[in-house]
Amino acid sequence: MATLVVKVTCGTERVETLMQAFTVAATGAASGLDVSLWLTGDATLQALLGADDVVIPHSPPLSQLRDAVLAAGTLTVCAQCAARREITEEELVPGARIAGAAAFVAEATAPEATALVY
Repeated sequence: MATLVVKVTCGTERVETLMQAFTVAATGAASGLDVSLWLTGDATLQALLGADDVVIPHSPPLSQLRDAVLAAGTLTVCAQCAARREITEEELVPGARIAGAAAFVAEATAPEATALVY
């Protein structure tokens, strides 16, 4: 099966880029692709339980996009980014995980994988 690996490197300081990455990942999941969404930098904050929802015009709320990804794919928080922010797996939304660069490289370079970075 084709895999879509999406990595987002920004948080709400670049809200349209953040939302675009979540939109592409959710659309890939809805299209039947195996989707892996990676959150790095301040994007990691969007995986926290109780995080404020992000809403912009002409887009579903980020929480809906995140739930669509979790229902059909994986949501991963960068291990170094989590450590810098003192984030633990217990603080993440159900289904999210923490993993390191080696796991990202393995996913992004796997046969049939397409990797996009936002």
